Amino acid sequence: MGKKEVVVVVCAAAAAVAVAGVATVVVRREMKISGRWAKAMGIVKEFEEKCATPIGKLRQVADAMSIEMHAGLASEGGSKLKMLISYVDNLPSGEEEGLFYALDLGGTNFRVLRVHLGGREKGVVSQEFEEVSIPPHLMTGTSHELFGYIAEALAKFVATETAGSHPPPGRKRELGFTFSFPVRQLSIASGTLIKWTKGFSIEDAVGEDVVGELVKALERVGLDMHVTALVNDTIGTLAGGRFYNPNVIAAVILGTGTNAAYVERAQAIPKWHGPLPKSGEMVINMEWGNFRSSHIPLTEYDHALDAESLNPGEQIFEKIISGMYLGEIVRRVLLKMAEEAAFFGDEVPAKLRIPFILRTPDMSAMHHDTSPDLKVVSSKLKDILEISNTSLKMRKVVIDTCGIVAARGARLSAAGIYGILKKLGRDNAKEGESKQEKSVIALDGGLFEHYTKFRACMESTLKELIGEGVPGNVVIEHSNDGSGIGAALLAASHSQYLEA
Repeated sequence: MGKKEVVVVVCAAAAAVAVAGVATVVVRREMKISGRWAKAMGIVKEFEEKCATPIGKLRQVADAMSIEMHAGLASEGGSKLKMLISYVDNLPSGEEEGLFYALDLGGTNFRVLRVHLGGREKGVVSQEFEEVSIPPHLMTGTSHELFGYIAEALAKFVATETAGSHPPPGRKRELGFTFSFPVRQLSIASGTLIKWTKGFSIEDAVGEDVVGELVKALERVGLDMHVTALVNDTIGTLAGGRFYNPNVIAAVILGTGTNAAYVERAQAIPKWHGPLPKSGEMVINMEWGNFRSSHIPLTEYDHALDAESLNPGEQIFEKIISGMYLGEIVRRVLLKMAEEAAFFGDEVPAKLRIPFILRTPDMSAMHHDTSPDLKVVSSKLKDILEISNTSLKMRKVVIDTCGIVAARGARLSAAGIYGILKKLGRDNAKEGESKQEKSVIALDGGLFEHYTKFRACMESTLKELIGEGVPGNVVIEHSNDGSGIGAALLAASHSQYLEA
C-alpha cells in the first residue's frame, strides 16, 4: 500500500470517528431534550391530578359551604364565612320612582351617578355618571381631605342637574353609597371601617362611621343630601339584578376579587337580635372569599402563594377562583418547569421569577388562542416574559396549564353557588311540585364577563351539579355595573319618603 492510500484510509477512519462522535452528541442531546420534556410533562400531569374537581368532590365543597353558612348565621365568629348582616331588608321591586344619586368608591377611581326611575312602566328612565380619579396623596392622607375631595366632585355633578330633574320642594336628594372596603355595618345607612385595602391607608378613618365622614364633608360644601343606604358592590349587584328580575335570589362577583350575597329569611338568622324586618327578609353579605374546606383541592403552588401573600391563611377560596390570582398560579407552574425541567432552555427566564407579572387577562388571551401556530401565546410569552423561540408543542403545554387553572377555579365557583342553593333549599324540586320557582343568580365582574372559557365551564358545571333536580329553574344572569346603579336603587327602596 502506497503512502497515498494510507493517508486516504486514515482520513476515512478519522471521518468515520468524527461522524460517529457527532451522532453520539446528537443522540445525547435528543435524550437530554426528551428527558427534560418527560420531566416537564410529569410536572403538568401531577398538577392536573392535584387540581382535579370530580363532581363528587364538588358536592362535598357545596355541602361544606352550606354548613359554614349555617354556622356563620348562628353566631359572630362561628365560621370562616363572616355572613355579615347588611341591614338591607327591602330590595328594589321595580316600582321605584324619582331621582336618586349613587356614589361608588372601591378603588383608585370613584363614580358619581344620577339615576331617574320611572316605576314599573318605564324602569330606568335615564342614568348619567362621571368617573373621578383620586390623587395618590389623598389615598394616604386624612379622612377630612379624602371625603372633602369626594364631596366637592359630587357637588359639581349635582350642579349639572337639568331644570326638570330637581327634587320636589321640601324633599332632600337621596344617595346610595357603595363602599367596597371591609365595614362593620351598624344600620342600613351607617358602618364603621374595619381596615383599608387596595392601596388606601388613612389611619384616622379606621373605626369611624364612613357615612358620618361623608355627611360632614357634604355639609362643608353646602350640599343638602341624605345618605339612605351604605352597601358593598355585591349587594349593589343583587339590588340591580332584583330591579329587573324579581326571581334574583343571590349575587356573585367574579372579578379581581370575589364575593357573594343572597336573600335569607330573617327568622333563619339566630345571631339577629333586633325586631324582625317587615319584609321578613335580610340580605347577607357572605364574604365567601374567606371560605375554606378540606375538600378544596390545593397544590404546592397554592400553599406557596398563600404563604407569601399579605394575608396568609385568609381568603383561600378567593386565591384559587378570582382574577387577582389565576395568572399568578400559571406563572408558578411554568417557573417550576423552567427550573426543574429546563422547559424554556438552559437559563431560567429572569422575568418568569417576578410575582404577578403574568396577569389573568394575559392568561385568558393565551387560553383562547385558536390560531394554527398559537401566535397569541408566542407573543405573550415574548412580550411579558421575554421568552422567545418556543415550539408549537411548548405553546400547547402553556395553554393546557391555563386550562387546568381556569377549570378548577370555574368548577369551584359553581360549587359555591350550588352551596347557596342548598342552603336555601332550592337545589331540588320539592315533592308534589312539578315546577319550582326560578332561582336567578346575578353575576358581575371582569373575570366572568371577559374570560369566556371560565364562564362557560362554570355554567356547565352548575348544570352538572343540579342534574335532574331542577333543570332550567336555576339561571345565571349577567348584571352589568350592579355596584353603581344598585346603590341608587337601594337608596330608592330605602327612601325616607316611602309611605309606611
